[in-house]
Amino acid sequence: MNTINVLVVGCGNMGASHARAYHELPGFDICGLVARGNSKVLLNKALGGNYPVFESYEEALNLTKPDAVCISTYPDTHESFAMLALEQGCHVFMEKPVADSVPGAERVVKAANKAGKKLVVGYILRHHPSWQRFIQLAQQLGKPLVMRMNLNQQSHGNMWTVHQNLMKSLSPIVDCGVHYIDVMCQMTRSRPLQVSAIGARLTDDIPAGNYNYGQLQIRFEDGSVGWYEAGWGPMISETAFFIKDVIGPRGAVSIVAKEAGGSGQSDSVASHTKTESIRLHHAMINKQNEFTHPDEWINLEDEPSHQELCNREQLYFEKAIRDDLDLSDHMEDAVNSLRIAFACDESVRTGRVVELVGNRS
Repeated sequence: MNTINVLVVGCGNMGASHARAYHELPGFDICGLVARGNSKVLLNKALGGNYPVFESYEEALNLTKPDAVCISTYPDTHESFAMLALEQGCHVFMEKPVADSVPGAERVVKAANKAGKKLVVGYILRHHPSWQRFIQLAQQLGKPLVMRMNLNQQSHGNMWTVHQNLMKSLSPIVDCGVHYIDVMCQMTRSRPLQVSAIGARLTDDIPAGNYNYGQLQIRFEDGSVGWYEAGWGPMISETAFFIKDVIGPRGAVSIVAKEAGGSGQSDSVASHTKTESIRLHHAMINKQNEFTHPDEWINLEDEPSHQELCNREQLYFEKAIRDDLDLSDHMEDAVNSLRIAFACDESVRTGRVVELVGNRS
């Protein structure tokens, strides 16, 4: 194929960013924009107003006959939308998570393998050079590792509406947690053994039985431990909402994002992937117990914007299609991190430690 015709399904925050990538990149042509509300019209106007727009995904799929489908809808539609695309012989790019259940995610991966089509999941941090460096530096700190991460969002206005809709299918520690669970698994390359988690329902403006604050803890086979915290809503504190910190026997490495971690940035999607600088602390001390090496500040020249990261994700999707990349590990990692996240959700709801069975490093 000369260009890859892609149908964009979901035209909100991430869907709009992916559509801009397809609009800019020469390897793709957008054959349609699909959304139930007005977002598709606004996005189409922003892109020049030349693309067909659809209310119905099924109708758009049948009429446009795309080579690929980009799914950026709410998680409860991911499985069914992906299955329809794969059944019609389309490659699929989808925002995380793969599905709103582990069996659903496994069914999608099985369908992609059966169809011989590419399934790329939007783990955006994997395409960020600073996060790649952060993980590499963490791997040099020795074992065990202590991994401390959070992303609390003092959401209001449209973002609170988005979060309320997300919580109809997933909790914050599942929806956002899969990113950072994936990072922890890359850092340790060790099998997770058990999880424990806590949660709190801080508002009645979310579906009954759900919670909008959660904190999870993971214990790994190599002795490493990690925690992740996520809260959504207008009541969430902005104090220390952006912690990305890893400690090991040889020292510590931290992402220090003064601008992205500042006041008013907690519900900014563009700020969530910023690193700005990395601080590497060396633990070596002399006979007087004083440090022998000063901390290093690492400022990487390649600090892509959120849109540039989305462009890089889509370049990877294009490469996977054109070069027939083996995505077995990519898909299994996506299911694995979701499996761990749902175990954490189970721990919140039962108040018990959950043992993990069958998870890989």
